[in-house]
Order: sequence, then C-alpha cells, then structure tokens
Amino acid sequence: MTLLIKNALTYIDKTFKKSDILIKDGRIHSLGISISSECVDRVVDAQDKYLLIPGFVDVHTHLREPGFSYKETIKSGSMAGAKAGYNALCTMPNLNPAPDSVENLKVQTEIIDRDAVIDILPFGTITKGRKGIGEIINFKSMADKVVGFSDDGTGVQTDELMLQAMTECAKLGKIISAHCEVNDLLRGGYIHDGAYCRMHNHKGICSESEWVQIERDCKLAEQTGCRYHVCHISTKESVDIIRQAKARGVHVTCETGPHYLTMCDMDLQEDGRFKMNPPLRSEADKQALIDGIIDGTIDVIATDHAPHSADEKSKGLAKSAMGVVGLETAFAVLNTKLVKTGIITIEKLVELMSVRPREIFGIEGGEIKEGAPANLCLIDPDKKWVVHPDEFVTMGRATPFENWELQGENLLTILRGEIVYETI
Repeated sequence: MTLLIKNALTYIDKTFKKSDILIKDGRIHSLGISISSECVDRVVDAQDKYLLIPGFVDVHTHLREPGFSYKETIKSGSMAGAKAGYNALCTMPNLNPAPDSVENLKVQTEIIDRDAVIDILPFGTITKGRKGIGEIINFKSMADKVVGFSDDGTGVQTDELMLQAMTECAKLGKIISAHCEVNDLLRGGYIHDGAYCRMHNHKGICSESEWVQIERDCKLAEQTGCRYHVCHISTKESVDIIRQAKARGVHVTCETGPHYLTMCDMDLQEDGRFKMNPPLRSEADKQALIDGIIDGTIDVIATDHAPHSADEKSKGLAKSAMGVVGLETAFAVLNTKLVKTGIITIEKLVELMSVRPREIFGIEGGEIKEGAPANLCLIDPDKKWVVHPDEFVTMGRATPFENWELQGENLLTILRGEIVYETI
C-alpha cells in the first residue's frame, strides 16, 4: 500500500517540522510540503496538530507465552502494543520453558511468528532456568536469535557468574539487561522500606537490594567491556552509581518506568494494583530519577508491562503478585506528567521511548528520513481520556493509573509501511 500522511508535525533531525510524508514499499519514499496524492492508495490528514514520530520501542515487557497464557498472550500483548504506538516489544524470559537454549526459545518464537502483530524481540536468559545461580547458558548458540540476555525477575547472585556472563557477551557483542536484586537483602519485603511501609506495618524492600548489585555489575562491565543495561532502576543511589560509571567510560545504559517517575511510596493504596518489583520508592528517589532523565543518565523509559490474572492481583499489597500493566498508558502518563508540566520536552520523550531504545538494542528505525523503514506512529498529544482498565486490549487490568485523566493518544501505528493499528 502507498500511504500519504499530510500536514503532520514530523520528528525530523530531533525536532518537529511540518511535513507531508509518502510511504511506499515499506519505506519512507519522500518528505516535503504539498506532496501530491496522485496514485496514492490512502491519504491521512494530520490536521497540522498530530505528531508523526518513530514508533515506540519497549525494551522490557512480559507477554507470558509460553507457560502463562492465562495472564497474557503474544497476540493480546502485541495488539496492546500496537494500540499504544509501539513498533517493537522486547520480551523478558519469565516463561515456561525459560528461553535458556535454542530448543526452548523456539517454543516462544513459533508463537511469535504465528500471532504477533508487531515485532516481538525475545531475550534469552543469563543462567540456566533463569535462576540467577548455578550455570550460565551457551550464549554463542543463542546470540543471533535474541535481542539480549536477561534473568529478569531474578538477580544474578554471584560475582563469578556475572563475570562469566559478561565475558562471554563481550566476545559476542551482545548486551546483558540485568534485573538487579540481592536475594539476601529482601527479607520477605514486598513494598519499599519507607514511610508508608512503617505506617501500615508492612514488610519493606530496602534500596540496597537494588543498588548494591548495580554497583557490582558496573565494575564488572568496566573490567570486561561488556555492554550492560540496567532494568527498571528505582533508587537515587542507582542513578548516582550509573552516572559515575558513565563518566568513567563504562558501557552502561539504563531504564526506568513511568510509575517510578510519577508516583512514590506515599501514593500507595492497600490494593494489588500498586504492587510491583522494584516497588514505588520515596519522593527523593522519584526526584532523582527525574533528574536522571533530564541529565541523560537514564537512557530509556520502559514499561515493565507485567500482566497477571484478576485473582492474582486481588490479594492486597502483601499477597498479590508483583507486576502492573503499562503499555496502553505509558505515553499518555509521561506526556501528561512530564511534558505538559514542562519537566521535559516532547522531543526528549521521543528520544526516551523511540530513539534510544533502538540505538541501544540495535533495532531498526528511529529516524524519519527518505529511505528509512516506515516504522511510525501518529499521536494526538492533546486528546484527553480517563484510564478505565476494562477498556484495555491487554488481558491484564492492574494499573496504578486507574481513573487518572491523561492527555495523549495514539491514532495510527505503521510497521514497515503497513497499518497495524488505527483509530483515525
């Protein structure tokens, strides 16, 4: 299909410029003002107000297949991503079987090939069984089949194992995307060890359980030269450690999530939809994360989209499963709370959600220019809507943003020139 988008505020060379864009044979054929619609199959008018940007990439999602399809499926999760403006989702290996071998990975990729409506790029595990202990996997056999390696949900517990993993990944030029958590420091906690925790007699997760392992890993990455990406950072210490490592030239990047940038532990309610790992931290931690976004210490905003069944999320803070959904709210939450309030620019948000994820993980797209793949989304940045989880496409319903009034809606998602979602 030949597609012409007219009168769009288009993200070109890191800024927004009014432009028409002609898409042909899956690529951006031409950009300019007043491109003729002759011989075009379809014309979409952006009305001088919609933003045309590189489609989002989420480098941290849980789509639950194989093994847990009652929570989410590749089909439902990828459809939720398409609705939200995502071109690609990088899926974490909390699966059964865990993708710790070519054989086990194939179980997942066969479902992806059959059901995905956008690009689904799986992570392989770091350790066998994704246990964070024991043995590392055969990285070489998996290297060309995965976007990177992660034991997400489990921290690699020993220095020796992580050193082995980083040494192997450095040889292969592959990235390790690490969930950082010291098991011995958890002590049965399930929310942040802070003011709310003490006021309501809960068991807390200390900040050290996260940042101690990040500190270790940055040193190992410096030693091995491995490309090292830190998942869902949530503490002020984590930001400082990564900032200092970057200043030393360590090949480290990191992500945080929308909820950590817009909420703190004092926003908690006695409801499982507020329970995730890492937990919502203090106001000081939240501000440190925002500062890390502004100064470039934090490279990416990822959702950590983690759907569970209604029953698993109905047991309060103490006993509900860890994880909240986030694909369908991510852009609007960040646009409303960070862009509309003047904390960051819309250009910065595009960098965090579209450009840097592609650069770090080697995913095509990220630029709107002639000859580039037409991997795009069209955003109405001013559309107001209220978060009603029963309207989600994802099978998950647990979100801390329920009933929030937000601004920003995706209207059109294009993947290699094909429309995979539209509401325009």
